[in-house]
Amino acid sequence: MSDLFINIVCLFMKTLAFIAFIAIIASLGSALFHLARTRNGEESNKIAKALTVRIGLSLLLFILIFIAFATGLIQPQGIGARMQQIQIQNTLNHKQ
Repeated sequence: MSDLFINIVCLFMKTLAFIAFIAIIASLGSALFHLARTRNGEESNKIAKALTVRIGLSLLLFILIFIAFATGLIQPQGIGARMQQIQIQNTLNHKQ
């Protein structure tokens, strides 16, 4: 595959993940809004629906990140990734 195609797919996945994250935050805000307005459980259905949407979006985001990681579109960064690289280097050095 060409580098341009990979870059476009990677950008699309990152944009989709960002949109899902923003939608999760909006759903939480909606549930909080309805919770604050609730009088004697009148709007409990709206709260439950907003939280159900948040759970669905969270699952979608998790699956999206998993697929992106499995296909190599995103790479692990940070302490864990560096520790893994050091372990691989140490293993290769000990075999020589």
